[in-house]
Amino acid sequence: MRFAFAGIDFLGGVFEGLLEAGWTPIKLFTRPCDGVYDHNEGVVARARQLRIPIQLSRMRPADLDALQAAHGRDWALVVAGYPWLIHGWQGRAAYGLNVHPAPLPTGRGPYPLFRAIEEGYETWGVTVHVLADAFDAGDIVAQDVFAVAPSETHETLLAKCQMAGRRLAAGPIARDLPQRWRRAEPQGDGSYWPRATDADRTLDFRGGVEAILRRRRAFGSIETLARLEGGRIYVAEADGWLETHNHAPGTVVHRYRRQLVVAARDGFVQITRWSAVPLTEAGRIGR
Repeated sequence: MRFAFAGIDFLGGVFEGLLEAGWTPIKLFTRPCDGVYDHNEGVVARARQLRIPIQLSRMRPADLDALQAAHGRDWALVVAGYPWLIHGWQGRAAYGLNVHPAPLPTGRGPYPLFRAIEEGYETWGVTVHVLADAFDAGDIVAQDVFAVAPSETHETLLAKCQMAGRRLAAGPIARDLPQRWRRAEPQGDGSYWPRATDADRTLDFRGGVEAILRRRRAFGSIETLARLEGGRIYVAEADGWLETHNHAPGTVVHRYRRQLVVAARDGFVQITRWSAVPLTEAGRIGR
């Protein structure tokens, strides 16, 4: 099967899984990335190696017309980590698929991994669904569900989703798409999770140590925020312990070099790696 891929390195394993299964790529649609949280170097390098066209601007119906003119309708549009809603693939391609890092219909929205950890889900998954007129709402074609550990971090859950996406691409999608397409199941009622805000990733020291550290794990390399002594810092790593004390939550009770120990409701949180500026701006200092 020929396919056009729309996405970035976040779920680039889907691209690799389809290649692995013998599918033929015809175009890469991607987008500019910040090189800190979002990357596309991998998929771009692969597309160049394969000598297929690369488009950084938003996909338009005219782009799909061009693919239809060159390849007819016998190709699939596969989307994985692409931020823009796609219209007009029907009638131009045989299949339109989106790969979403959640066990739909739970977790629709731009990036559900943070909340999956913070809310303590015991299982999670990746879903392949038909591209629809609303984000993450199309009929389900295939799904891969796996366990979530109590100590799960953003990075480990992301890796599990990436591995599941590749499995889905190389397995049920590449080998059994026509049959699965015909048997695709409507999602029914679900939940939409909006993009996380600064408030969502701010550590609340009025809460318990366990909840604070869970939020820290949930955001991983994305960094959480802490408001301390009238300022704000960006937290990359933290640990903690339970202990009865008389300090007001949020009080810095101990310092050693750059490490800070902060009182929480039922113990202490030790911030071991932090910065006064976010990772996205760190490289701009002094320029």
